[in-house]
Amino acid sequence: MIRTRVGYAGGTQDNPSYYRLGDHSETIQMDYDPKRITYRNLLDVFWRSHNPCSSPWSRQYMSIVFYHNEEQGRLAEETKEREEALQGKPILTEIIPASNFYLAEAYHQKYYLRGEPQLLREYRTIYPDEIDFVNSTAVARVNGYIGGYGTSAALEEALDSLGLSQPAAERLRYIVSTLEEYD
Repeated sequence: MIRTRVGYAGGTQDNPSYYRLGDHSETIQMDYDPKRITYRNLLDVFWRSHNPCSSPWSRQYMSIVFYHNEEQGRLAEETKEREEALQGKPILTEIIPASNFYLAEAYHQKYYLRGEPQLLREYRTIYPDEIDFVNSTAVARVNGYIGGYGTSAALEEALDSLGLSQPAAERLRYIVSTLEEYD
């Protein structure tokens, strides 16, 4: 994953915010390297990571796949049909063309990392500007590791590219290994 950012999309209101969401939904924007992971692989992760058969209690939290071209739309529909067959019941996820994406407020970005003061402090020193922090590949990856998305082996391969001091790297190793123990 190159970059992840949370925000709002799918609605008609200009410049939505958490408290003025209008008809938008909370969503995530991902930049990825298609040489390392395919769009279909991302869709597989999407379908596995939530219950697409449950009815959302508001538009804010509904399950949506936003596609950017015909091929993505086709793959989204194809995998939705596959999931419906596997689940044996209707999938309630909407599949719609991507529209404007509005970045969520700073306090919504990199949720897992914000719960780790030592690691957050290091990255805020490296990226004092909020948009640089939000757009950082290293920050996105560390947020993912803290959230339980990654193994100790993968972390060891990536650790030198994350820009962390030795004490912060040790803290991240501890977090990931602890998450693996409880997985």
